[in-house]
Amino acid sequence: VQVVESGGGLVQAGGSLRLTCVASGTIVSPTAMAWYRQAPGEQRQWVAGIIPNGITKYADSVQGRFSISRARAQNTVYLQMNNLKPEDTAVYSCKAVIRAVDVWGQGTQVTVSP
Repeated sequence: VQVVESGGGLVQAGGSLRLTCVASGTIVSPTAMAWYRQAPGEQRQWVAGIIPNGITKYADSVQGRFSISRARAQNTVYLQMNNLKPEDTAVYSCKAVIRAVDVWGQGTQVTVSP
């Protein structure tokens, strides 16, 4: 099983990015998928999560700016990030819960310039 993120990059404050996370190598769809981020010198922080029935939750710091969604295939999730701020700069990682096991991706860098 492999989880791969993509879509990171450099953007100016106020801009947008869309991250993609794909879980492959499994015939069982993840029961939950979530995005986390880790800025230099800081602990990893939960950002947003989604479960199969479509219920989503967000950290207070991104509520109203970020949106997590899931493709019909259920093994792909997106994180639409709008109105980005310099404090959103971090490595964003995706986690898929498959058969009660957490599977992490390598992460994708998001850098927001002032």
